[in-house]
Amino acid sequence: MGSVLSYSGLSTKIRAMQSRLVTDEQLEEIVQLPNVPQVTAYLKRTPEYQNIWSGLDENDLHRGQIEKLLKKSIFLNFSRLYHFANQEQRTFLSLYSKRYEIRVLKEIMTNLFDHRDTDPVDISPYRDFFRHHSKLDIDRLTACTNMDEFIAALKGNDFFIPLSQVNERGNATLFDFGMALDLSYFSQIWNVRKKLFKGNDLKQITKAYGEKFDMLNLQFIQRSKRCFQMEPAAIYALLVPMNYKLRKEEITTLVEAPTPEEFRRIFNGTYYGKKYEQLTVASLEEFYNYILRSILEQEARKDPYSVAVIYSYLYHKEHEVNRLTIALECVRYGVDPEQSLRYIRNG
Repeated sequence: MGSVLSYSGLSTKIRAMQSRLVTDEQLEEIVQLPNVPQVTAYLKRTPEYQNIWSGLDENDLHRGQIEKLLKKSIFLNFSRLYHFANQEQRTFLSLYSKRYEIRVLKEIMTNLFDHRDTDPVDISPYRDFFRHHSKLDIDRLTACTNMDEFIAALKGNDFFIPLSQVNERGNATLFDFGMALDLSYFSQIWNVRKKLFKGNDLKQITKAYGEKFDMLNLQFIQRSKRCFQMEPAAIYALLVPMNYKLRKEEITTLVEAPTPEEFRRIFNGTYYGKKYEQLTVASLEEFYNYILRSILEQEARKDPYSVAVIYSYLYHKEHEVNRLTIALECVRYGVDPEQSLRYIRNG
């Protein structure tokens, strides 16, 4: 992977798809609209949604249906890329797609913990994706009535062992099961990257995921100490077991810092505290998306014929859907446009 010949066709396809994404200027216009049907009508006129939404009547759609259509667009675009990709690129896409599987598994688990059935309509945005890109039996999983049935239905899948291990501990929370899925996925990516990639592709994947994991760990540590006053042993159990620019000894001193002032002092001496001068302990969560987006944009511009261009596009598409979902909520509840944009920027 990584050659101009290998990526030329896919890069051209992605550039075309990227140009159709909703812009910041369009989001500014959307949050000034008076109601949700007007937002839907607006989106129907955008390049990204005009074809697939052309037959819809905005007056017949409620907010939940629109959010499902937005989610579905992620999977439609993923399938387009997959269809256009060569075998090596599909290897990365298949690995990446596990995050979509986890998203659906978390939705079903949430319903199980709330003692609610999973409505097949709620899973409709994912159905085509699962049929073509996943070995999970979505119908069997949605029919489960408790976590034991749910985990049994995953037997033979990568997610079975981590969820079983959490379940065996007893009294596990929804958060525990969700963390087990995330950590399993992160570990798999980190452990197989050297087998799947080489040269510049390996360098880019290592940088993108490495900084992502470091930033997640910084967030976990800071939030655990500030919001929940957790003991160090409990914090260590939450951390992604990989480190990139954040050294192990720095993680240890941050986890065990006795005061917020000491935490800030240690953080300022880390790679991230030095590289991003505007980054503070208080702004870690808000800054996370900015850093990840910046890394992906820089790597994709530096080498448009590499795996970075795939990762960058998929990230931006998912980010678009998140921001549009926030915009819909803000319009629905009549939030001031300026405040809406602040929520969107932090989303």
